[in-house]
Amino acid sequence: MTEDIRDRLGPLAARPHIAVALAALGQAGSALTIPTPAVVIDLDAFDRNVARMAARAAQAGLALRPHAKSHKCAALVRRQLDAGAVGVCCAKLAEAEALAAQGIGAILITSPIAGAANAARAARLAADLPDFRIVVDHPDGAVELAAAAHGPIQVLIDVDVGMGRTGVHDAAQAAEVARAILAQPNLRLLGVQGYGGAWQHMEGANSRAEAVAHGMEKLSAAIAATREAGGTVGVVTGGGTGTFTADAAQGVLNEIQPGSYAFMDKEYRDALKADPDGAYEQAATIVSTVITVNHPRWVTLDAGLKAFSTEGPMPAPLTSKFATCAYRFFGDEQGLLMRPDAPVARGERVAFAPGHIDPTLDRYDVFHLVQGDVLVDIVRVEARGASQ
Repeated sequence: MTEDIRDRLGPLAARPHIAVALAALGQAGSALTIPTPAVVIDLDAFDRNVARMAARAAQAGLALRPHAKSHKCAALVRRQLDAGAVGVCCAKLAEAEALAAQGIGAILITSPIAGAANAARAARLAADLPDFRIVVDHPDGAVELAAAAHGPIQVLIDVDVGMGRTGVHDAAQAAEVARAILAQPNLRLLGVQGYGGAWQHMEGANSRAEAVAHGMEKLSAAIAATREAGGTVGVVTGGGTGTFTADAAQGVLNEIQPGSYAFMDKEYRDALKADPDGAYEQAATIVSTVITVNHPRWVTLDAGLKAFSTEGPMPAPLTSKFATCAYRFFGDEQGLLMRPDAPVARGERVAFAPGHIDPTLDRYDVFHLVQGDVLVDIVRVEARGASQ
């Protein structure tokens, strides 16, 4: 098994800190010897989260297309597909290219692209993958894709449901983009996308439900305009972890795009609290080590600014001894953790829930998968840093 993992990791397996972890693979207590700071994923908790979301989607009659931007890892995508997902989402072409190279064949690009070079990249993916999809929010985007196409390209109209970030702004723009797509023989209009990212971390289920209701009114208007322009709307995709209940209740979407549910983070915990949308386990943690205990009021950890995303709330210690202790960044490489009442020794480990999971996981080349105190696998993050 270790040799199989070495082959999967490729040159990464030769890095000393990864070699140390590999040497202990499968041994009792091996999870406690992983060099830190490190991403540690409780595999059983991850699988339970994945199964829970799959069951909720099936019960609601929604296709599940998880967002791979949360982890960018082909091994974890496969576990989600095996649990019933119809495919995955990627935010960028480079993410899709990295996962496609690992055999992931059902991918939706959820961000519009611009320019002939990027259109050519999308066209290559469309030619190589059995089910490639990409969103468009401007007539020129349709023209660029069509000019680059080697064969049919499946597209959806991206609709701004309230964020103002990407997407057609209103029904008139939706109709204009639909007509531009329909004018290209090698483009296949599948439907629309409407994602309310700003709603995901709103506190209170009622607040999120109200925001979703307003957004779905905009999406419904775009759907009607697209159909009036002659377009088919078979796929209506969007939504996320924090709005699942509201998304399902509105009945507009038929495909859901959650990502963070598989791991969770402090930001979601603070917003969702006891709501059913937050009933997922903290499967991914950043594990750090106490390296200095000399100061009377705090200890110093080996996890600082480079170990966590700095966007969102501060990381929250999960290790029971330190659960009430405040953490703050103490420079690029170190973190400060206030002392608990109990004594602390050099070498003690502290696990954290990241403030914001997606940009935190993107800082790491590998994930360590554990069951109990046993390290059972190390997997590559093939699309790490793939923002192009």
